[in-house]
Amino acid sequence: MGTCIAEFLRPQGIMRIESLPDGRNRISLTPAPGCTVQRRAWTTSYPLALIRAIHSTKGLYVCDEIMREEDPRYVEHFLRHAVLSYLDPAAFAGKRVLDFGCGSGASVMVLSRLLPPCEIVGIELDARLLEIARLRAEYFGRTSVRFLQSPSGDQLPPELGEFDFIMFNAVFEHLLPHERRQLLPLVWKHLRPGGVLFLNQTPYRYSPIEVHTTGGLPFINYLPDRLALRFARRFCKRVAPDETWTTLLRRGIRGATVPEVISCLNDPGHIALLRPLPRVGDRIDLWFKSLSKKHLGVKRGIWASLKVIKLLTRKELTPTLSLAFRKTA
Repeated sequence: MGTCIAEFLRPQGIMRIESLPDGRNRISLTPAPGCTVQRRAWTTSYPLALIRAIHSTKGLYVCDEIMREEDPRYVEHFLRHAVLSYLDPAAFAGKRVLDFGCGSGASVMVLSRLLPPCEIVGIELDARLLEIARLRAEYFGRTSVRFLQSPSGDQLPPELGEFDFIMFNAVFEHLLPHERRQLLPLVWKHLRPGGVLFLNQTPYRYSPIEVHTTGGLPFINYLPDRLALRFARRFCKRVAPDETWTTLLRRGIRGATVPEVISCLNDPGHIALLRPLPRVGDRIDLWFKSLSKKHLGVKRGIWASLKVIKLLTRKELTPTLSLAFRKTA
């Protein structure tokens, strides 16, 4: 049993924090009527001040935000597969790594654990999220990481310098179409020749079922934008009746394809799409190995179907993308 040390009341609900005998804190959330949250409890090593800072920005998503960094089955699981399936950890030693759209810093903290000593720079547009990221780095004593704020959605901070590796972790799908075309060439220019850009956790644009934003609406990826908006408003509980297409795009309703990403980079002749390491297999195998064990039989059937499609068409299609692009000389 723990001892209650704090309670915080917000219009969305109540957060209760208990101090446990082992020094950790247990967070419990009670949503207000009409409010929902996926994760209502989590036991963390974070101190009270950091929990409170995250709660002030994230509200009822405080547990989810902390889990992103602490739960090895969350961000760490995806990054381990998406990054280390293409390169061994030793390749990152002493290098400069850019985490584009780092949010509250969970991915930066995870990368600082997964990779050997290197400099990691996170950039983010939202100043509130950056404050959490900096508090996290301070708590963990990470002196080799720093965070910068982007001046706008289609610009980069000044004097970034060059990087050996650039990460787009669950970010590309949230960029608006014009931002994709404007930002990717800017970011690509900061990648050194021979460097690698990783793009992962982004849904495949033409997947038969859209799970990222609507939670499973079928065939919406094949509809024109205006019709897709009407379809989402009518049949998806996650979409408000008055929601705009711009907000749905920002939430990530339109994923990506390999040709689109290459087109956005806009550097013909200097982009090499890498293959996973031999021990991993192809990108279909990478996708399958990154999945949880839940409904494994269904997922294995999808994997087999994708292998057949590859055999017939020579195309490696996956529900989500985990890509690596090398900048050739």
